[in-house]
Amino acid sequence: MVTDDEGRDVDVPLPVQRVVSIVPSLTEALAESAPGMLVGATDWCTHPAGLDVPRLRGTKNPDVDAIIALEPDLVLANQEENRLPDLDALRAAGVPVYVTDIRTVDGAFDSLGRMLAACGLDEPPWLVDARAAWAALPVPARRRRAVIPIWRKPWMACGSDTFTGAVLARLGVDNVLADAPSRYPKFSLEDLPPHDLVVLPDEPYLFTSDDGPESFTAPSALVSGRLLTWYGPSLVEAARVLPGALDVT
Repeated sequence: MVTDDEGRDVDVPLPVQRVVSIVPSLTEALAESAPGMLVGATDWCTHPAGLDVPRLRGTKNPDVDAIIALEPDLVLANQEENRLPDLDALRAAGVPVYVTDIRTVDGAFDSLGRMLAACGLDEPPWLVDARAAWAALPVPARRRRAVIPIWRKPWMACGSDTFTGAVLARLGVDNVLADAPSRYPKFSLEDLPPHDLVVLPDEPYLFTSDDGPESFTAPSALVSGRLLTWYGPSLVEAARVLPGALDVT
């Protein structure tokens, strides 16, 4: 029996041999740690490259029947990414579900370590490297004030209590919508608080050099959504690449 990030007791059979992940970040984390253990993933699980497992639709609409048919020892999920009715349907079918809840950088390291331990795995080298990479980052020479759009038509952005906002804060970029009442509020261009940077990721909306920056007067930084929003092995690269991409070095 293990306890997940929501405080739920999860009856995990030992040894764990068959795992389904319905979150791209968690898929990459497990596949890089114990590739033979993963037996199913979502259509959006693009990393690691060449991942060859059955695909089970998306995070918000997983094919519950197909997951059950795979007879997994454990399903990996996330509090924000996945819907409770889908997770409850899996639990009702007798499938153990382990839910992560990740909102900060250090919290990501600890949560991923616990999740992998629930799978019977020791802390993998990539997690050791990620901890070290973020611990070694210098204190930013200056702080920026940024808007972080995630969608347009309607415009939506990162608001309060998001992993993305926590990543940026560690890099010296403060989210001007961090006090919004919701995690992903809609906004109007005319009512944005003062800011000197717009951070435009390529997911979930694919912002590009000619689709996004033209709407703002502040300079824009186009960044990899995977490096900005995923928690897992990508955090090693994120610590190396994002400071330069955001001009915070």
